[in-house]
Amino acid sequence: MITIAKLSSLAEGTKLRKCARILDETAVSFGQQAPVDIPYLCAVCQIVLDSNDTRISGPTRTACRKVLSSDGNDRLLWALADASHTLHTDLGIEKADWDFRDAHEARLDASHRTVLPFTVVLDRLRSPFNVGSVFRTGDSFGVQHMVLVEPTASPEHPRATRSARGCTGTIPWEELAEDQVVTRFSNTPLFALELGGTDIASFEFPTSGAVVLGSEELGVSPALLALADASLGRVSIPLAGSKGSLNVSVAFGILMHAWYNAIRDR
Repeated sequence: MITIAKLSSLAEGTKLRKCARILDETAVSFGQQAPVDIPYLCAVCQIVLDSNDTRISGPTRTACRKVLSSDGNDRLLWALADASHTLHTDLGIEKADWDFRDAHEARLDASHRTVLPFTVVLDRLRSPFNVGSVFRTGDSFGVQHMVLVEPTASPEHPRATRSARGCTGTIPWEELAEDQVVTRFSNTPLFALELGGTDIASFEFPTSGAVVLGSEELGVSPALLALADASLGRVSIPLAGSKGSLNVSVAFGILMHAWYNAIRDR
């Protein structure tokens, strides 16, 4: 770790960027209950407070003062997180989603999951971010297996692994051609999340089965819609907005919450 003397000697812009990084790393460590050098942290905040850089905002100075007065109590984490966020904003450093780190995500233990007989079929989802988000939601609601209809974006894509936060490693998955999916699930209770279906509030969810999620642009393919219509049909989420649609990963979260609760309450 850079010494306070060395940090103080850096050019102003470099010094402030380094302070932002230190605050961010310390917030992560403190959140994981790792030891934190309070005097060092306070010295870093004092450097920010002493800066004459006009980009330093009032909220950043307020957060740094809260760090100085926290005495290492529970308020320190919140003050640290605020100081890190506002200083990054002041300096024009945009934090991407994957910068909000969780040290546990690289070593998720799938044996700790509650697994239910739920299969999710991803029908040509194009966005790796959405694929990763679906895996993360699936992990939370007991999904047993994921089937990716070719050419769905790979769960191994960097953006997918980032949004999944480790969950692409907790749910088994495979890639299949559409005709293979039709054959595989021809005798499985299956429904599609699609417009024009039964209201999710009254849909009779199966105790085991599969759901099909369509692509962001075209929805569920005709072949898989026909498969769903010949089985359990379609389920829809009532909407009240002008857009008339939800991001596929958001819609999936609503669906899985309903399916999980329906089975849990039986």
